[in-house]
Amino acid sequence: MADPSSYRPRPGEIPDSPGVYKFRDEHRRVIYVGKAKSLRQRLANYFQDLAGLHPRTRTMVTTAASVEWTVVSTEVEALQLEYSWIKEYDPRFNVKYRDDKSYPYLAVTMNEEFPRVQVMRGHKKKGVRYFGPYGHAWAIRDTVDLLLRVFPVRTCSAGVFKNAARTGRPCLLGYIGKCSAPCVGRVSEEEHRELAEEFSDFMAGRTGTYIRRLEKAMTDAAEEMEYERAARLRDDVEALKKAMEKSAVVLADATDADLIAVAEDELEAAVQIFHVRGGRVRGQRGWVTDKVEDVTTAALVEHALQQLYGEETGDSVPKEVLVPALPDPVEPVQQWLTDRRGSNVSLRIPQRGDKKSLMETVARNAQQSLILHKTKRASDLTTRSRALEEISEALDLDSAPLRIECYDISHLQGDDVVASMVVFEDGLSRKSEYRRFQIKGFEGQDDVRSMHEVITRRFRRYLAEKEKTGEWADGDELRDLKDDEGRPKRFAYPPQLVVVDGGQPQVAAAKRALDELGIDDIAVCGLAKRLEEVWLPDDDDPVVLPRTSEGLYLLQRVRDEAHRFAITYQRAKRAKRFRASPLDDVPGLGETRKQALIKHFGSVKKLRSATIDQICEIPGIGRKTAETIAVALAQAAPVAPAVNTATGEIMDDMEDGTPQTTAGAPGEPVPAGAPDERRGQET
Repeated sequence: MADPSSYRPRPGEIPDSPGVYKFRDEHRRVIYVGKAKSLRQRLANYFQDLAGLHPRTRTMVTTAASVEWTVVSTEVEALQLEYSWIKEYDPRFNVKYRDDKSYPYLAVTMNEEFPRVQVMRGHKKKGVRYFGPYGHAWAIRDTVDLLLRVFPVRTCSAGVFKNAARTGRPCLLGYIGKCSAPCVGRVSEEEHRELAEEFSDFMAGRTGTYIRRLEKAMTDAAEEMEYERAARLRDDVEALKKAMEKSAVVLADATDADLIAVAEDELEAAVQIFHVRGGRVRGQRGWVTDKVEDVTTAALVEHALQQLYGEETGDSVPKEVLVPALPDPVEPVQQWLTDRRGSNVSLRIPQRGDKKSLMETVARNAQQSLILHKTKRASDLTTRSRALEEISEALDLDSAPLRIECYDISHLQGDDVVASMVVFEDGLSRKSEYRRFQIKGFEGQDDVRSMHEVITRRFRRYLAEKEKTGEWADGDELRDLKDDEGRPKRFAYPPQLVVVDGGQPQVAAAKRALDELGIDDIAVCGLAKRLEEVWLPDDDDPVVLPRTSEGLYLLQRVRDEAHRFAITYQRAKRAKRFRASPLDDVPGLGETRKQALIKHFGSVKKLRSATIDQICEIPGIGRKTAETIAVALAQAAPVAPAVNTATGEIMDDMEDGTPQTTAGAPGEPVPAGAPDERRGQET
């Protein structure tokens, strides 16, 4: 615990201007980010008598070891920089809202040649129009199923679309009239894009125009005695009205607004957001956060606005945002929202009428969300605390292992040997800390030797970042391990417990690696799959935890997550190897020109038999490049054709130049909330 006076800036050193400041701990990790209209006045509040500080603020300043700041010209710039730093550093003492679920959106991919309607989750992509979020994916599919009668936009995947274009036969939706079948040329690209635009306009709330147009067309058809066409139009009108009934009108005058409500107690806060478009509730979502800093309702609202609109631009930011309390000061936040939208945004508290009534409904939802969260968390906290205590007692540790790292080795008969490292903090997965390794020290199958190499590499990096006394090193030896801000990049923090997937041999290898590095303050254990026995170094007998033990259950979850992460990476590497082409080794030949070659010749086999002059016919391929391609293909051994094991038929090359093969099972599906493997950094 640091004394704030030890790092307090000297009088007059802090500028009296707007800016953003960062508190760092002894490991140079950013633990708090804040902004201020006057840096001098704001920072002075942190260095008063500790007894006068809020308990959470007191904990923060005593955890910190240094403070630094950046001066900006306006409060709007400070707001934007604060948001960027919170997103980058993920400081532990800042309010960080996290969705209580991964909400699905209805997306129209206007960035594609033939726009597609689909369900999307996660980060938003440029050029895609989003509607929602929705509470359930089935709600989106029900709405889309109704609207496809009127707006038959493509909903198929790229693979299905290409296959239909190749065979000249549309999919089932094309036959039953719920797709305009642009894949087989029933409509042109322009006509299909116009359908997608009309679909998007209807979802955006401009519904009256289309219903009135269809009703007029229905009347005209009836007058002309085209009764079948009139009946179809009548059904289309009913479908649109039924889709509209799924979201009742809550505000008049086709209002576009977001309503934000907050429910809080001393420890936690819940935020609920209703997205109203065209006077109808088009989406709803909720966030819950720990109040790790002394924060008011107005500050909670400001943090919610930052997270809600930090990545949004244009119409994604509504004209009106209704909140329970206004940030202080409100002008910079309102100007920031206006800049993101590109036109004026009204940020205010509803005082009367329908908007106040709807805000009360949103507030009730926030209160119920907080109650439900606290009920779930009370049970979860108790369970995790008991699990960590049981592990501590079973392994005879000095304290509960608040950070656990687990390692697993994965390979296929000695090929593509990889390892994974997963991290659990306070009994919960810390997915941003996951890492993955390629085994470099040797070739072949040897799990024990692989485990020794991985543990050695991981903790050698850790030792490189600290001195023998435990203080962080500085100087040239760490230059490659820190970014320009001095922030540690990888492997900066040691675990209290290392778990390996395996029995005595793997545990011994991990312990030997730590001993060779001189590390004696990190516990090691292994969890064997066969009998779920816990092995400790130098013990001939395993530690057997009861099958009902929460500690054993936690160790199993950690081990299973490491295994899943490792095998997914190994399968990805294997699939990449199977997709390898001789063209990959041609220097200067990019993906675009490789695809052009395969598209022109049909396969690598036919390209191999082509002459240099024939290769030069491809746009962008010069004679020198053509000669290089010919030499590379001549030197490369032809890929052995795959065989259909059912018929004995030898399969020719596919259009993309890779042979058909059943080798390399597809990756297992990733459930909602599971980490994206790209986040695990390869080392």
